[in-house]
Amino acid sequence: MSEFPYDKDRRDPRRFDRRKSTNVSAHLELLSKMSGHLAVTLNIEETIQKALDLIVQFVKAEGGALFLLDNRNNTLVCKASVGPVDIHGITLNTGEGIVGQCVAENSSRIVRDVQQDPDFDHSVDESTGFQTRSILCAPMVGHFEKIGAIELVNKSDASGLFSDTDLLMLQTLASAAALAISNAHMAEDLVAQERVSRELELATEMQRSLLPTARPAPFPVCGINLPANEMSGDFYDFFELGDGRVYFSLGDVSGKGMDAALLMSKTASLFRCLGKTQHEPHVLLATINRELCETAIHGMFVTMACGLFDPASGEVQLANAGHEPPLLHARDGSFTATPASAPPLGILPLVAGDDGIRKETLQLDGGTLYIFTDGVTEGDLANGKQLGVDGFTAIVRESAGLPAADRIEAVVSRLGNTGRSRHDDITLLAIDASTTCLKKDITHNSAPMVALHTFPARASELQAAREFVSKACADCGCSKSMATDIVIAVGEAIQNVVRHAYKDVEAGEATLEIVCKDGIIEFQLQDSAPTVDPEKLKPEWPEEPGPGGLGICIIHDIMDEVEHLPAPSGQGNLLRMVKYIESNRNET
Repeated sequence: MSEFPYDKDRRDPRRFDRRKSTNVSAHLELLSKMSGHLAVTLNIEETIQKALDLIVQFVKAEGGALFLLDNRNNTLVCKASVGPVDIHGITLNTGEGIVGQCVAENSSRIVRDVQQDPDFDHSVDESTGFQTRSILCAPMVGHFEKIGAIELVNKSDASGLFSDTDLLMLQTLASAAALAISNAHMAEDLVAQERVSRELELATEMQRSLLPTARPAPFPVCGINLPANEMSGDFYDFFELGDGRVYFSLGDVSGKGMDAALLMSKTASLFRCLGKTQHEPHVLLATINRELCETAIHGMFVTMACGLFDPASGEVQLANAGHEPPLLHARDGSFTATPASAPPLGILPLVAGDDGIRKETLQLDGGTLYIFTDGVTEGDLANGKQLGVDGFTAIVRESAGLPAADRIEAVVSRLGNTGRSRHDDITLLAIDASTTCLKKDITHNSAPMVALHTFPARASELQAAREFVSKACADCGCSKSMATDIVIAVGEAIQNVVRHAYKDVEAGEATLEIVCKDGIIEFQLQDSAPTVDPEKLKPEWPEEPGPGGLGICIIHDIMDEVEHLPAPSGQGNLLRMVKYIESNRNET
């Protein structure tokens, strides 16, 4: 039988009751208050100081210090100090003195008489004049990582000695402080990462804003830039001058990361700013090079090609400083490369001319000039091989009947279907003369003026074709009313090709060639669809016309000459339409 009755309190009244201990209660209250401060702080060092003040006051010490390890974990730095001597900022090597040993060994210590302890470092006392008699020290460890230590000096009560209870309390408080400090540092790191991420996002947005806005067809220049990472070292740009010519550029900055992105942004800005007044591409590159040589980071450079395209004549003035050779895809299917005439920009001073950056004159003659960075030709295909120049030209040939923007997309899509991340930026620019309109000067008709527009046989392309015809009529001097009629007639012809010849087959394509000479404007619309019997294309005005019948009548009614000719290739259909020009001067 138990010596205690069941109706009595079975606890031994002689034993220590922790729930009634004022010291433990105060200890828990301090722990709660200190943890609360550390959990909500936005200023970790200020809260560390407050926590140390509470600990020193609770343990009744004359002074104390809180040390944190630096990032390399070989130095302890005092981040908070309490007492008659301020040692904030003092540094100790890990393993040096009692604090250093506690951190190195991850153990707590009581030193009741420092004069008898060989590990005590007297240098702080000697430099400050403070006399240390006893020490209490506990390491701080958070998330299994050493953070630092808390050291208290000189018990301020009558005994002057720290007790084991004091050490136990300091260990508990140090653990709570370590966890809170560790969490605070993690929060600070997350905030810093978020800030860096947001700044990188803003920088990327600013860099993307330097790229030109895509212009709808039949504008002759289009491009694309796909960065391998957030920031790109490639760039391209184009803008129209007052006389109708189009300035264009494409460049590739050496290296990666923020430095390359900043140099890219500067070079692109210089091109757009200086190009508005300097209309000689080789002189413009020499000017940009001079600026980069003065300010560019050592070892960085820019390969760059820029030029002026005249849509009226199909002529390109091109300058190339160290860049990949641009490729001219001619109407006959051949490719011609134009190598660089000078080293990259930003390396050494270069003059404009034969001894430096030369200007090349190219006649596109209905072809397309492609400029690209090495990220295109060195890009990986799905089979793991690089695209190369041969692969690039093969894709361009395959998509030759598509608009320039679609041809560019055909190349990029082949590089984007690998399932792997890109190792380099992909940038590609096309200057397309197949949509070039006629010369505006028609006072000299000794030579014909030709415009060529090749397009997919899709209904969605009809509006672009109409705009192309309207522009050609205006350039050739047609009156407004005549131009409106011609657009209707040619539009009907194109609709017949799309709807009836190809029957909405997506793979079909057509070519519209416009010739202006000796007071006439001639349109030749050619497709590669199955040949249609010309007898079925004669105009008739039935009471209920069948499909395409009314359109044929409209074409014959508007045009002065209409004839169906054999296609030069022996396959397809060729429709020739002629209109005698009536100028705006004759329109009242």
